Amino acid sequence: MNIHVYWLPLLPVIIPAVTAVLVLVIDAVVPRRRTVHFVVAALALAAATASTVPSLTRVFDDPATSLCQPEGNCFYVVDNVSAGLQAAALLSALVVTLLAAPIRIAKSHSVIQVSALLSVTAGATGVVAARDLPAWLVMLELATVPTIALVAVRARRTAVDGALNLLTTSLVSFAVTAMGVAMWFAATGSATFDADTVQVAIDNPDTRPMLAVALMLIVAGVGFKLSLVPFHAWTPEGYAGASVPMTALLATVSKIAALGALLVVARPIAAVGGAAMVALAVIAVLSMTLGNVMALRENDTLRFLAWSSVSQAGWIVLPLATSSSRAVHAAAAYVVIYAVATLGIFIALTAVAHQQGRSAVTAFDALRGLGRRQPWTGVLLSLGLLTLAGLPPAIGGVLAKVAVLHPVADERQWLLLVLAAINAMIGVAVYLRWVWQIFSSGGDTVDRGLRAHPLHLILLVAGVPALVVVNLAPQLLFWLVD
Repeated sequence: MNIHVYWLPLLPVIIPAVTAVLVLVIDAVVPRRRTVHFVVAALALAAATASTVPSLTRVFDDPATSLCQPEGNCFYVVDNVSAGLQAAALLSALVVTLLAAPIRIAKSHSVIQVSALLSVTAGATGVVAARDLPAWLVMLELATVPTIALVAVRARRTAVDGALNLLTTSLVSFAVTAMGVAMWFAATGSATFDADTVQVAIDNPDTRPMLAVALMLIVAGVGFKLSLVPFHAWTPEGYAGASVPMTALLATVSKIAALGALLVVARPIAAVGGAAMVALAVIAVLSMTLGNVMALRENDTLRFLAWSSVSQAGWIVLPLATSSSRAVHAAAAYVVIYAVATLGIFIALTAVAHQQGRSAVTAFDALRGLGRRQPWTGVLLSLGLLTLAGLPPAIGGVLAKVAVLHPVADERQWLLLVLAAINAMIGVAVYLRWVWQIFSSGGDTVDRGLRAHPLHLILLVAGVPALVVVNLAPQLLFWLVD
């Protein structure tokens, strides 16, 4: 079988994948040079981000393709949504790399950390564009399995517990997803996510039920990775066990990868309709509700962010419970806004943790008065939280929620719309509780003269105007996935 390979669209996947191997080779030749590892990784991620520009500038009905058969079928397709998610994943990974670089771990572990980070990023950029079942499944697992090492690399008991939870979940989710993929192949007779073969399977009364079950299994498998209820159990332990920068990776790059994987099968879900759509709507509402309720009860910062990510995952998949043509764009736009806000939060937390120790950011009480003693850090943290809450002055967060509610309103799913609106109001209370703590009086309000590491300081200085721009002109991010 002749396959035509076009290299330019593949660069966002190839660059981080090759660099992950290169870092291992460098360590074999010149051991324990952690600075070199991070410099190489940062340069590679910057180059990979730049390589997404040609795909971003193409029109929607003319996607970039590669791995194409002579008859025109392509196994790798980068449309505007895929290109935007690739850029978001690569930029998020670059920020995480810069956050992690100053944090000291055993030199023998740094090469594992950097190589695993790059591998996760390669999987995240690949899965959003893969259109054949084997590559899609492999890329999805590549974006997941190395995170186990990233959680465990701290080598503390909480890290080991979190890694074991993540390992168990990953094995279960892989088994469920693989079963769904096998049933997809049995129902469609095709090893690709091809719309024509899907439509044939839908029209055939004998294969339609099998395709519906396949979709449910695939959604369940991806739901583990996206932290959707009831597949979310690993999330609090994983977030609490990982280092703060690696928690940022779990909250951003891994979520982008999971959504990208889900979007590949989003259109068949809409075509099948019925029980599949209802199940996705129920999962979205349960995720929003449980995430909000548990976040309201949580006093550990990282666990709070874990439950927040469960709630936000519900918002991300909410539009996919409709058959609207804008559902995919709405979900992608929301996850991009979510990633930017979450990175702002973790930049602030990492800077404080590196200054004062991890215990300075793991409890709400420890952050009391942070906005008074470190105003710039407090503003960045608060802007990120308000964006997630969808509360002015964070207009970007408001418009992101409007975007995901629009398809629901268009189809007049009033019950789903009301439940989402109720959760939006609960979410305001969830995040305002933390914002109030940051700027409240009490605690240590004296700046003890501790200064952020230069890399963290650069990210702090850049983070506030970046979030301000995102909230004043959110269309700049919406354009990435439109």
